[in-house]
Amino acid sequence: MNTTIKTVSILEQHMELRTKCLVYTRVMGYHRPVESFNIGKKGEHKQRKHFNEYVVKKNHL
Repeated sequence: MNTTIKTVSILEQHMELRTKCLVYTRVMGYHRPVESFNIGKKGEHKQRKHFNEYVVKKNHL
């Protein structure tokens, strides 16, 4: 079974347990909820590239 289909079916099974999640982003030095953005800013937020930080082990330097 496709991973996306599995995820959708799991979400549908647990709809009553789901709650709204507010996503905040840092804008000009302070945090704002993304839901308060205008339509253009929301589109820009969706296009942003995200990165994962990782810790470099000292013995690998």
